[in-house]
Amino acid sequence: MKTAIIGGGAAGFFLAINLKEMLPAMQVDIFERSQKVLAKVEVSGGGRCNCTNTFEGVRNLSAVYPRGHRLMKRLFNIFNHQDAYRWFESHGVPLTVQPDHCVFPAAQDSHAIINCFLNGARRHGITVHTRHPICKMEELGDYDFVAVTTGGSPRSQGFDWLRNIGHDIISPVPSLFSMGIDDTRLKALMGTVAEHASTTLAGTKFRTDGPLLITHWGLSGPAILRLSSHAARVLHERNYQAHVCINWTGTGEAEIRELLTEMAITHPRQQVATHAISGLTQRLWNYIVEKGIGDKSNARWSDLGKKDINRLTNSLTADDVTITGRAPFRDEFVTCGGVALSGINPTTMESRHRKGLFFAGEVLDIDGVTGGFNFQAAWTTSYVAAQAIATASAHPVHDQS
Repeated sequence: MKTAIIGGGAAGFFLAINLKEMLPAMQVDIFERSQKVLAKVEVSGGGRCNCTNTFEGVRNLSAVYPRGHRLMKRLFNIFNHQDAYRWFESHGVPLTVQPDHCVFPAAQDSHAIINCFLNGARRHGITVHTRHPICKMEELGDYDFVAVTTGGSPRSQGFDWLRNIGHDIISPVPSLFSMGIDDTRLKALMGTVAEHASTTLAGTKFRTDGPLLITHWGLSGPAILRLSSHAARVLHERNYQAHVCINWTGTGEAEIRELLTEMAITHPRQQVATHAISGLTQRLWNYIVEKGIGDKSNARWSDLGKKDINRLTNSLTADDVTITGRAPFRDEFVTCGGVALSGINPTTMESRHRKGLFFAGEVLDIDGVTGGFNFQAAWTTSYVAAQAIATASAHPVHDQS
């Protein structure tokens, strides 16, 4: 029997290797439209490949999978992050866990994952066809099973061939992107990190926490990337013109007001701008003070009145920053949208519209926040699809029409 896998990325190779391990007699061919396979794996995580996450502290998968969390919860009963960890270590890729719960190859090099996949493909006799795009199902008529692992597409037209066989397509839009700003004072702080920031998209309930990085173009870091993921569609509808409310310390308004009031009492003779509160760099503190109380930045704490304390509190806990667009370069590795999950069997990843057709990875309308969650979705959906194909091989599919 023969299986064709369309897409030579993370999901495609993981599916192929697992299918061959489950069913060695199966002929498996990977078709990749570009010259190079596993290109996104190579550059992911700054070239280190954040391949999964411990999920420690994740009480609800909706927090890390803005789209597809219900399906992921179901599929985790078959193959979850712990299974993925064991899989890579048993296949010669030692892993390491960072304090932020992100999991990387111990070698800190994405080629550890790439080599594992390439060696596995060679060992199992999986044939990889590069520069071989597949544009319609009829090209694979002699295969018993077909798995689509093409990843996301920046344009809805990239899914036309799947739409033509009955699948609904959720229009793709970018996810996981940095945000551009015009505030030159804030951009002048490039390289500064607020370790415990909270961000909220104004006018919505989208709120995220984590480190926030100021760059020469705007805002980045986990807090911003997570916000962009959860609010991807809203930001797209607003043409990436929006307001983000930043709590620079992640601490509540009442607690910050109390802290500032205490500063005024215990350090009355000190200048406000010269004594940053805990957790903030001096440069960021100067920006916050100037934005909050303006001309009084160089005043002593004893010179601040109640209104000044309130303004400074607001600048710390509810700083309004205008977003003017996405980062000025194509750095998005993830899109939300793709094949609607309503057209997929949630226990096998098989198409409800065509028997013998399976899906895995980012081609589906599943996407996660930064931190290894998107790769985990690829491993989980690919494993489940491989298992389903292996099981279905007992009932050959002859009709692909």
